[in-house]
Parts: sequence; C-alpha cells; structure tokens
Amino acid sequence: MKRGLLLIALLLLAACGRQPEPRFMPEGDAYPEKLSEWGMLRLADGHLQPVAAVLPYDLNTPLFTDYAHKMRTLWMPEGQAAQYGEDHFDYPVGTVLTKTFYYPRDEQGRLLKNGQDDRDPREGLALARVRLVETRILLRQKEGWMALPYVWDEAQKEATLEWAGASFDLELLDEKGQRLAVDYQVPDANQCAGCHEERHGEGVRPLGPKARHLNKDLAYADGLDNQLAHWQKRGFLMGLPEAAGIPRNALFGQPRDGESLELQARSYLDANCGHCHNPKGPARTSGLFLDAAAQMGINYGLCKQPVAAGKGSGDRLVDIHPGKPEESVLTYRVESTDPSVMMPELGRSAVHREGLDLLERWIAGLPGACRS
Repeated sequence: MKRGLLLIALLLLAACGRQPEPRFMPEGDAYPEKLSEWGMLRLADGHLQPVAAVLPYDLNTPLFTDYAHKMRTLWMPEGQAAQYGEDHFDYPVGTVLTKTFYYPRDEQGRLLKNGQDDRDPREGLALARVRLVETRILLRQKEGWMALPYVWDEAQKEATLEWAGASFDLELLDEKGQRLAVDYQVPDANQCAGCHEERHGEGVRPLGPKARHLNKDLAYADGLDNQLAHWQKRGFLMGLPEAAGIPRNALFGQPRDGESLELQARSYLDANCGHCHNPKGPARTSGLFLDAAAQMGINYGLCKQPVAAGKGSGDRLVDIHPGKPEESVLTYRVESTDPSVMMPELGRSAVHREGLDLLERWIAGLPGACRS
C-alpha cells in the first residue's frame, strides 16, 4: 500500500515538472476555455515562453495595433509541414498560430509607447517588464481556419477565451514623457474573421506568415538564422526556393541598405491595408488596391478619385496626390481616429505617427501631378 502511494506521488511530481504537450482541437470538440490548455506557451521562472515544440516568428513590417508589441508562434502536428507559396503557404490541418499582444513597462510599472522589446530568445518575455493583454489563436481545421481570442488576467497567470472580446482603457508614455490614451479593443470572434477574410467568400486565413513578411533574420535560442531557412531545417516548411527568388518586404523602422522609401511605404500599406484592399478583398469595390502585387498607377490610388465622398474623403479629391500628402485621402484616413473615417477600421484607436510620417514622406516625393 505504501509503495503504491509512493509511486502515485512520484508520478504526480513528474507531471508537475513536465511541459504541456501542444495540441489542436478537431471539429466537434469544445475549444479550451484556458490558453494554457493549448500547451503552446508556458509560464516559467517569471517568463512567458513558447514550449520546445513551438517555433517563434516575426514580421518585416507588421500590422499596427495601438503600439502593442506581439510575440508570434507556430506549431504543427508532428511530421506535418507547410507547402511554400509566394503569396500564401498551404498550412496542414492542425496548424496552430498564436499572437500575444503586450506592452513594455518601465520601472514604475507604466506602459511605454515605444518601449524597448526585452524578449529573450531563450527565456521569453519577462513578466515583470510587460503587461500582457491578449493572445489570439488561429487554428487550421479541415474546413478552414478558426480564430479564438484569449484575454489575460491582471495577475498574468492565465488567459481565458472571450468570444465577445474585451476592451481596456490604457495610457502609454513616450520617451518625452507625453501620454497617449488608448482604447484597446480585443476583437470578438466575428471581427477576427472580418479582418482575416483576405479573399471575399474564402473564409479566414493567416495574414502575417507569408514569404515576404517572414523573409528576415531572427534570433533563436541557438543563434541568428533566416526564418524561412530555419522553418525548413525544423521540418515546418517544404518547397522553399533559392533565397534570391523569395520576395521580401522592407524592415519597418530600420530599413536595410537598398530598401527604398517606396518599398518601405508599399510594405507598410501591404501589411496594414492590403488584406482588404486587393482585387478579391472586402474593399475590392473601392477600386483601390494596396497589396504587394498591385501595380503603381490609378488602381494604387495615384490621382484616383475615391469611391467615398464627403466626410470619408475629407473633401480631398484623390486617394494619392503626388507631391501633396496634405491633399491625399489616404493620409486623411490614416491620420483620423473618427470611426466613420479612419483606416484601418479595426485594430486601432490611436494614430500611428511613425507610419503616417513614412507615408507623407513617400507621397511628398512622388513625381507628377493630377489634372484638376
């Protein structure tokens, strides 16, 4: 009897020290109420980190979300891999993508607008230096992708599935001591689907993990490596072409040598607008296409009259007026926080000043003029 009890105690102790196994939920099962049940991330020694089987990733130019930082991860069932495609990867059933939104804190616990990202490739996020807000999951099932929003508790111990989303009134501090009020919105499941339906009628799909966004170096626990090459080495990706044949967006905020102002601006518009503004996207009826494949010209907004009129255009006559950002509808909508005017419509309550500055500098340098 004593020997049996001892064996049970030893097994329980072993289970407590074991990392949770990542998993995906087949159709018909209830989705986990707690993020920890997915087994993708774990809390250890005051840090939030991906488990060993989960691969972190990052993007060249990411989508702006009220200055939130993001920790992204990828997991696939053992023996499965994504098939490379220049515009989209074909991810296998069971793929789980996570994206954790957080803000850096200073020593007084204040949230920082442009704080340094102290994520360590070995240890993960130091919880004492960040405020976790939410973690979104994208799950690949047989019939398509499912989006699930999880909201972190104040103690940063657990995140809970919130189908209806959530909202937080946050205050961010910049390097000059100025404060920015943010009405942070965790989208509900339907809003997630609205943004991630990049092709009308084709359902939810991932927006970030594409070749042009992923083609960059990342610091892993075992050293620096190109992400796409690393995915292939780990068995997460097949069909990867030679490096010279892989597209690459500009690195936002720290452009590489040779990355022109035009490439920087187009990469920003691709990441922030192109998922809707493309020939098959939700904003296709606007005739304004800002995805990476779009050709420069009237469909890219150059001297193009907007479909929206009046308030939505700010009484400006064209989407992009070469040489005149102050007369362009594009900048008017990017600099607005009016819900009936601003673009993107979801995902932000504040103006991305750095992104707006980039677009203004690009438009100011465009040659040509619009006929009056």
